Amino acid sequence: MRTRILGAVCATSAAAVPLTVFAASVSAQEPPATLTPASAPAAAQPPMTLHDGAVALASNHYLASSRRYHRLLGDPLKLSERRELYADMRDLTPFRIRVETREVRADIRRLKGKLKKRERARQRKRTGGAPNVPIPGQLSSIAACESGGNPRAISSGGTYRGKYQFSTSTWRSVGGSGDPAAASETEQDRRAAILYRTGGPGHWPVCSR
Repeated sequence: MRTRILGAVCATSAAAVPLTVFAASVSAQEPPATLTPASAPAAAQPPMTLHDGAVALASNHYLASSRRYHRLLGDPLKLSERRELYADMRDLTPFRIRVETREVRADIRRLKGKLKKRERARQRKRTGGAPNVPIPGQLSSIAACESGGNPRAISSGGTYRGKYQFSTSTWRSVGGSGDPAAASETEQDRRAAILYRTGGPGHWPVCSR
């Protein structure tokens, strides 16, 4: 029994020797590892609070409304002006920013109403309130014959006036007012088209031959 244990110990020692030699040879071949100091972790950004998030959201809405308002004015905000507006919002509460946004949106509605009225007035000045009707191609040759296509033409006696040489009574019959020669060319074209629809080229007996 003692001999068997001793033999086991000797066998274990004999097997351990090659492992030690192999480890030593590997250590001799590989250079020692150098330890590098660990880099300092990047400073973590503080998480956005609920208040900051509400301010940012409300500020974005306000900025979008302000940009739209200035575009309607024909004076778009520059990048520096947008940044300044956004910075000013940081000192306000979300409630106050929403109030400011509602006021800007009300200004947008009022401005759009004014612009629509201005456009209607411009259209009325251009057309004299005459409806937008198709202009027959024959009117071009009639106008060339009657007045040489001049919307300010006046006959020698002053009775016939404008591009289509309207008399005052005929001009009024198609919805015109005032002096036909003083009306815009677009209005004269449209009212001549209305007249043409009621009787064709017969209203201009000389030039429709």
